[in-house]
Amino acid sequence: MELLTNLTAGFAHLASPEVWIFMILGVLVGIVFGAIPGLTATTALAMFTPLTFALSKYTAFGFLLGVYCGGYYAGSIPAILINTPGAPGNAATCVEGYPMREKGQAGKALSLSVTSSMMGGIFSALVLMLFAPLIGEMGYLFGAPEYFAIAMLGMTCLAGVSGKDLPKGIASGLLGLCMAMIGQDAITGMTRFTFGSVNMMAGISLIPGLIGLFALTEVFAKAEQIGKKKEEIITDFTFYKPRLADYIHCKWILFKSCLIGTVIGAIPGTGPTISAWIAYNEAKRSSKHPEEYGHGAAEGIIACESSNNAVTGGAMIPLTTLGIPGDSVTAILLGALMIHGMTPGVTFVTNYPDMLYFFFIVLIISNLAMWAFGLLGSKFFPYILAVPSSILFPFVIVLCICGVYASSANYYNLFLIVIIGAVGFLLVKAGFSMAPMVLGFVLGSLIETNFQRTLIGSSMDPMAFIESPLSKGIWIAAVVLTSWMLVKNRKSNASDAKAAKKELKK
Repeated sequence: MELLTNLTAGFAHLASPEVWIFMILGVLVGIVFGAIPGLTATTALAMFTPLTFALSKYTAFGFLLGVYCGGYYAGSIPAILINTPGAPGNAATCVEGYPMREKGQAGKALSLSVTSSMMGGIFSALVLMLFAPLIGEMGYLFGAPEYFAIAMLGMTCLAGVSGKDLPKGIASGLLGLCMAMIGQDAITGMTRFTFGSVNMMAGISLIPGLIGLFALTEVFAKAEQIGKKKEEIITDFTFYKPRLADYIHCKWILFKSCLIGTVIGAIPGTGPTISAWIAYNEAKRSSKHPEEYGHGAAEGIIACESSNNAVTGGAMIPLTTLGIPGDSVTAILLGALMIHGMTPGVTFVTNYPDMLYFFFIVLIISNLAMWAFGLLGSKFFPYILAVPSSILFPFVIVLCICGVYASSANYYNLFLIVIIGAVGFLLVKAGFSMAPMVLGFVLGSLIETNFQRTLIGSSMDPMAFIESPLSKGIWIAAVVLTSWMLVKNRKSNASDAKAAKKELKK
């Protein structure tokens, strides 16, 4: 009965046309900002939150949550079309999305992306509408040992994204970890790998790192092909209508990915990047055809994007029930809540129940609006591929420069992305994959910080990492997943070797 009362109160706030107008406007703004590499949902929320001061709190949060949903999805557009994630959470989408684009299936990839994002977002909102108080209490169970275990569980994805050359994948992941350790130590304040540079003391932030590793590496690699004759790629410019059959045959992958995104989103300090990689790794692990992954597997896009957007509903739980922002996006929303006179925390559910359920209703409507705009746009997004490489690549570089500068207003980062892109290009030429390196880079700070906090808090007792039942469960899951992926990789390599011997005999 209480649930129905709160839902009715939440719906009542949608009676104003102003709320609907700003909600739809927010989705459009989020899509525009998310689709430009570097200009993420975080940037959009930071820019537009001050403009909501004059609005009512319902209109303001209708707009801000619209930006939130649209920005999380739209990062997949450049990830698919130009191998550049619009946001860190869309980095895993590059692994399957860009190969689909290369095979002439850009329209299909974009359609799968937006539909999966919509499903993930609505799934998390519905689940959390029912279990918000219960899931909110989960935040109390996580300390430094549990966060470290979660991050290491994310690192098990190395076995899944390394391809057939696991040693090179591990080496690439370790390089990513080293990148994350550049700058000042968050605990002791000591500087590492700065080579005396004051600018390097701040380390390498996510936006320059991802744009350098994905966008500029790809530009440098493809620039070699300009002017060379090559077979023309037939590109799918037609509108790809969502088909139920695409999702029925991988319904368990979709469900698991949505669940992973929801649970990971409810854990402060994790976010869409970790959830997308874990969902992708789980999809590959459970696939009957794991050899198709890395070459444009539709299931990979469905897993990444459904998990990525399922975080949106999940991340609202620690924000509202504990007052803990899970990432930079929800940190801005935390400030917006306080600006509009609401104090997030353990009393939020009892003091503002109508507002909490209004949030979830807005998330559902925003995801539906995002789906509609994404499908309409997917008819036109692939036409970017018709632009000649000699024009497209300079345009991509300009977008990267604008995005990196807008994210930090620091000229040094512009120099940094060129260096990272050049190093990435050399590694690709040497046969290394960028996906493991990005994974190590993204998880590096979470691993290092919580590793130190655990040891300091336990007086350097290494058993503290497996002291709680929750951390033990996470470590067991990490070991099982890693072992499974290693066995699958070994079997795949053995079958490939047999096939190669048969070809030689013929």
